[in-house]
Amino acid sequence: MPATSQRRRRIRGLTAGTAVLAAAVGVTAAAVPAGAGPRTDHRADRSHGRTVDVQLLSFNDFHGNLEPPQGSSGTAEETQPDGGKKTVAAGGVEYLAQALRTARKGHPYSVTAAAGDMIGASPLLSGLFHDEPTVEAMNKLGLDVTSVGNHEFDEGRTELTRMQRGGCHPKDGCFEDGKTFKGADFPYLTANVTDDKTGKPLLKPYTVWKHKGVKIGFIGVTLKGTPDIVNAEGVKGLKFHDEVATIDKYAKVLERQGVKSVVALIHEGGMPASTSYNYDCDSPGPGDGISGPITEIAKKVTPKVDALVTGHTHQAYACTIPDPSGTPRTVTSAASFGRLYTDTTLTYDRRTHDIVRTRVHVPGAANHVVDRNRPKAADMTSLIARWNKLAAPVAGRPVGHISADIAGRGANAPESPLGDVVADAQLAATADTGKGGAQLALMNPGGIRSDLAYAASGGEGDGVVTYGEAFTVQPFTNMMRVVDLTGAQLIAGLQQQVSGPNEGSPKILQVSEGLTYTLDMTKSGAARVVKDSVKLNGKAIAPATTYRVAMNEFLAGGGDGFPAFKDGRNPHVGPSDLDAFTAYLTAHSTAQKPLDPPKADRITVVK
Repeated sequence: MPATSQRRRRIRGLTAGTAVLAAAVGVTAAAVPAGAGPRTDHRADRSHGRTVDVQLLSFNDFHGNLEPPQGSSGTAEETQPDGGKKTVAAGGVEYLAQALRTARKGHPYSVTAAAGDMIGASPLLSGLFHDEPTVEAMNKLGLDVTSVGNHEFDEGRTELTRMQRGGCHPKDGCFEDGKTFKGADFPYLTANVTDDKTGKPLLKPYTVWKHKGVKIGFIGVTLKGTPDIVNAEGVKGLKFHDEVATIDKYAKVLERQGVKSVVALIHEGGMPASTSYNYDCDSPGPGDGISGPITEIAKKVTPKVDALVTGHTHQAYACTIPDPSGTPRTVTSAASFGRLYTDTTLTYDRRTHDIVRTRVHVPGAANHVVDRNRPKAADMTSLIARWNKLAAPVAGRPVGHISADIAGRGANAPESPLGDVVADAQLAATADTGKGGAQLALMNPGGIRSDLAYAASGGEGDGVVTYGEAFTVQPFTNMMRVVDLTGAQLIAGLQQQVSGPNEGSPKILQVSEGLTYTLDMTKSGAARVVKDSVKLNGKAIAPATTYRVAMNEFLAGGGDGFPAFKDGRNPHVGPSDLDAFTAYLTAHSTAQKPLDPPKADRITVVK
């Protein structure tokens, strides 16, 4: 069925409070319990009895990856029956849309939901146009509802509101002649994000999906710590509340409205013990194979909620974690970038209006890889081609050359080769006296969004880095800052990588050439940074000496749990991080002498 006619049929099914928002109902083969293989579903169609199986398709952290992601960001790890591991090329909206549409076939009741970060930190094809292409794609593939994530606030509340309601960009205007951006057909849910002055949620806190008498409520929240990991300007005038308290509050609201089947969309996640998307995280017992913030949230959220769709950590899991009453409940995440989708079966009881969820009957959930062996969705191919034509004059411009893959997001170590390149680029852009006089540079790891792949992504040729590829690595366009920090403040900042809010999940800063130190992970907290080992150009950092340190404005504002950097003095504003990166690639590489991957040996890690 064409997407347009499908949407006309389905748009009547979704309401938020009393207002109809938008929708899309579709379907797939029945889900399976976490960690299990495919099964024959003896409950395939109960639409004429007391119970009916509702298919919940979900994904998260898409980040505007319309085209197949490059490098390791475009793969999924799959555990084979013999225990071996296989790497599968995955992702890209042409394949995701096709996978979801195929999955929906044969299912009279199906709803598609997401757990935030649909936009933000996006490749150039989407980011250049303020993510309008991604919202358009989500409309076409039939997304019914999503929570916000932290990256939905990258450009601030006004821009997020525009993503929901439509309209042309206030500065850049309309990107296509004769076309006005329509906004999202699906609701963005902001239950735990309220306006400072009014106390009301920024957008809708919940929505109710309805189809042939079946009603399922969705509550959407982002992590409470969102202000700590986005630019302060992006969350100005907003408050972010506790995830559990907020979900419990709106579960009661829904119950008073007669909605007893509830799914929470939570942009917070966990870390499974394996990176394989089909890993059984319920082994040896329910939820034993996962850790991190979502585990505590899952254990505390009211039993009124029947399933948790999560995200943020870019991990894949389909677990069963008991709720406060001890009843098993599914907790899922589909990695990131459209590489996976989750299929969950919710059995709805027409008499009680609730999901059947007991110790012996748990909603089945499993992740499925969006491999690229399937046909492409033709409408998505057309969408990509249309926006690529607009982006081509900017995206295809060569900015540098590399001799091999340079791992960034996909590196399996605290220090990445691409992290070294980015930090070196920032130092090079700010080292001159008139440009800030920086002596060293620090880069937050979360700001490096991809790898640099040697293989050509288009017609530019192998080893050529295009502006679009550089943009994908550094999409935020943060302005550079150079500040005075004492040696004591610098060391305190390094210690905050592995202490305070970052102790459980360390955020290891990428450092420029000349800064070296030892990270002893056998110790705990701040003691992991060996003070006496911190040196600049071979000379120990002196606590009382002042150093000029370059970093992006996000870090300089204390983002990512680094309050020590907020105390920097005598700030100098430099170029954007993207401009620094592209300028460095151009200055330090040619076709005859491409840039080699750095050794990534500036931080010595003791395990």
